[in-house]
Amino acid sequence: MLRGLFRRVGAVLTARAVIDDDLLDDLEAALIQGDVSVPLAEQMVERLHQEAQSRHITRPEQLLGLLADQVEEMLEPYEAPLNVGEQTPTVFLMLGVNGVGKTTCIAKIAHWYQAAGNKVLLVAGDTFRAAAIEQLAVWAERVGCDIVRQQPGSDPAAVVFDGIQAAQARGHNLVIVDTAGRLHTKRNLMEELRKMDRVIERQLGRPTDERLLVIDATTGQNAINQAREFNEAVGVTGLLVAKLDGTAKGGVMLSVTQELGLPIKLIGVGERLEDLRLFSAHDFAGQMFRGSGEC
Repeated sequence: MLRGLFRRVGAVLTARAVIDDDLLDDLEAALIQGDVSVPLAEQMVERLHQEAQSRHITRPEQLLGLLADQVEEMLEPYEAPLNVGEQTPTVFLMLGVNGVGKTTCIAKIAHWYQAAGNKVLLVAGDTFRAAAIEQLAVWAERVGCDIVRQQPGSDPAAVVFDGIQAAQARGHNLVIVDTAGRLHTKRNLMEELRKMDRVIERQLGRPTDERLLVIDATTGQNAINQAREFNEAVGVTGLLVAKLDGTAKGGVMLSVTQELGLPIKLIGVGERLEDLRLFSAHDFAGQMFRGSGEC
């Protein structure tokens, strides 16, 4: 599903007979067009060139394997499992701007955990938009899990308080909290998120298990900027990279880890409820450059 991510890179390497400066320049440009940041693309190509020389590699297509190994090595430190606490309920606070697919990702996580025999509760913490509450309610019914909701305009922290209490009383294993994503009122939004996080910590007696930021793989550098802002405001514990299918360029995966040091925990690879995966650096690199893998 991710094999089209770096089609430009493959085209550069398979259309040439020798490894020269022109090829390396075109390779760097292809990486940048695939949403790898300029400094990182320069670094990757320079390392690739040095490694090719040390191994006496002369055929451009052989660089694909070196690139796959390099990408896997870069991303492997940022593989991380979801933090499911020993004490129940586990609570995921879902973050992200409007339009990144956050609500759909919440439904996918709920479906995943419900299928494994867990009891999941959704909390409609985006009270700014009535449509967000309704959309989450539709997904809760479709997935078959419970939901706590209040009227539009309610205090999101109060909704979260009710949700945690309900989960503790009813024996839910997992609580997934939706949040607003209106960056045009960024200061108010970030303070609202911090308040919700404090409420969760008070109710649980421990920090929120996951503050998962959903980013859209198709938005490139903008996704990195969003990750930086949310991380500075609330301390993101992991990323869910959505819309990572054949249309995405994918370089954002490299840039966001190398620039911000944030782990990637989940990836969304399609529109179905089942299209959610734990992130694997090996599979990701394989899909990009080896023509294999299960991303």
